[in-house]
Amino acid sequence: MTDILKLGARRSATIREAMAIINSTGLQLLLLLDDDGRLLRTVTDGDLRRTLLAGAELSDTLEALPPIESVTAPDAITRKAALELMDRHEVNHLPLTDEAGRVVRVLERRDIGPPILLSTPHMGEAELHYVEEAFRTNWIAPLGPNVDAFEREIADLVGAGHAAAVSSGTAALHLAVRILGVKPGDKVFCSTLTFAASANPIVYEGGEPVFIDSEPGSWNMSPRALERAFDAAVAEGWLPKAVIVVDLYGQSADMDALVAICDRHGVPVIEDAAESLGARYKGRPSGVFGRMGVYSFNGNKIITTSGGGMLISDDEELIKQARFLATQARDPAPHYQHSQIGFNYRMSNILAGVGRGQLQVLEQRVEARRAVYEAYRDGLADIEGLEWQPEPDWSYSNRWLSALTIDPEVTGFTASEVIRRLAEEMIEARPVWKPMHLQPVFAHCRHFAHGNEPVSDRIFDRGICMPSGSNMSLGEITRVVDAMRGIFKGR
Repeated sequence: MTDILKLGARRSATIREAMAIINSTGLQLLLLLDDDGRLLRTVTDGDLRRTLLAGAELSDTLEALPPIESVTAPDAITRKAALELMDRHEVNHLPLTDEAGRVVRVLERRDIGPPILLSTPHMGEAELHYVEEAFRTNWIAPLGPNVDAFEREIADLVGAGHAAAVSSGTAALHLAVRILGVKPGDKVFCSTLTFAASANPIVYEGGEPVFIDSEPGSWNMSPRALERAFDAAVAEGWLPKAVIVVDLYGQSADMDALVAICDRHGVPVIEDAAESLGARYKGRPSGVFGRMGVYSFNGNKIITTSGGGMLISDDEELIKQARFLATQARDPAPHYQHSQIGFNYRMSNILAGVGRGQLQVLEQRVEARRAVYEAYRDGLADIEGLEWQPEPDWSYSNRWLSALTIDPEVTGFTASEVIRRLAEEMIEARPVWKPMHLQPVFAHCRHFAHGNEPVSDRIFDRGICMPSGSNMSLGEITRVVDAMRGIFKGR
C-alpha cells in the first residue's frame, strides 16, 4: 500500500512537481488535498497531459486543473461494493476516506483480488498425458484403457476387490440401490445430514427413505439413532432393504458401530464416500466398509474427472452387475437385445484419463485441504462461539470442506449473516447441507433423532462451510481469516 503522504500535493505544487510525484509512486495517481488534508480531487498523468495540451506550462501550479468530483468511498467499504463502484465509473483506483474526508488509503483494483470460491478443481500435470493418449489411440467412447486402469487403480488404492467407473457418484449410488433389490414400497435407512443425491436413488427405485440423525462427535450417522430406527422397524414387523451411511465433508462415519448394528439384522450397508476419498477410518481407507462403496469425482471434490463416480465392492458379481446395468443392460447377444432396463452410466475414457492423473496427487490434495482447515482453526482460535467439525480419534478426514458452527448468542452473528458478510468481501461460504428430513420433497418420510432434539437440525441452523480448495494460496487463506476476524471483532 502506497504511503498517502507521498501521494498528496497541494494546489500550490507545480505541474512539474506533480508529474514527479506520479512517476515516483508508480501508481499513476496523485491526491490533490486542501490545507486540512481533505481530498479535493484525484489527478492522473492523463489529467496533467491534457492540461499541458490546453496551453499550461510545467511551471504552472495545480490551480490550472479544473475542479471535478472524484470517486471516493468510506474506508469500511466491502470488496464487492468497491469493485462495483470501480466498474461503474471505469476507474482502477479508489481513494478511501475517513469521516472528515481525509484519505486513509487508496484501494487499487488489483488489491481487491478475484473471488475466493468454495472448492475449485485443482489440476496437475499428469492428466493431460492420459487424455492425449486417449485422443491418439481414438479411445473416446465410454470404455477403453483409461477406464479399465482407473478402476484398477482406485481398487488398489483403497483395498477393494473390484470397481466400476461411472458417470457420477449419484449413478454409482443408484446402481447400488438397484443391485440390492430395492423395490417400490421398500424402506432404506439413510443419513439425513447430506446432499440430496444420497437419498434420491432410493426414490428412483420406488423406495422410501427413512432418515437417521447425526451424532455430535463426527456429524455423521448416529449409531444410537440407527438402533432406534431398527428397534422401531422390528417392532412394526419390517426391516429396511439397505442402509446408506454418508461420510460427511470428507470424514468417515463410525463404521464399526454402524456396520455391527446392520449385520445383527442382516441388512447390507452402502457407504456413501462421495466426499471422503483419501480419508481413513481406524487406518483403513474410507469407502470400503459396506457391501458397496461410492466415490464422486465431481468438479468440486477432492479429485475430479469433471463429472464421474466409482462403485467399489469386494464382491465381483456385484460389480459385474453394475457394469452390465451401466451399459444399458445389453444382453450378450450378436444383436441388440435387452431383457431388463439399464442405464447409460459408464464413464468416458477421456474423463477416466483425467481421473488417473488426479489420483497421482490425491495425497497432496488431502494434505493441502487439511492445512487449510488447520490455518482457519489457528487463525480464529481466539474467537469464542466457533466450533469446528470434530475429528474423532478413529478418523483421519480429508477435510474436503472446512465446516464449523457459529453460536449466535456468543458471537452476535448467525451463520447466514456471516455467509452474507463474507460474500460482500467476495468470499464464497455456504450453509451446511440442509437435512433431508427438513426438505419439502421428503416431508412425508420418517426421521429418527440421536436424542430428544435432532443433532443435524442444530448443525444446519448454525453451520457454514468455508472455502477449502487445495489450490488456495496463503494470501487467500489469510484473506478469509482476516475477513472472519473483521466480522467478529468489528461488532
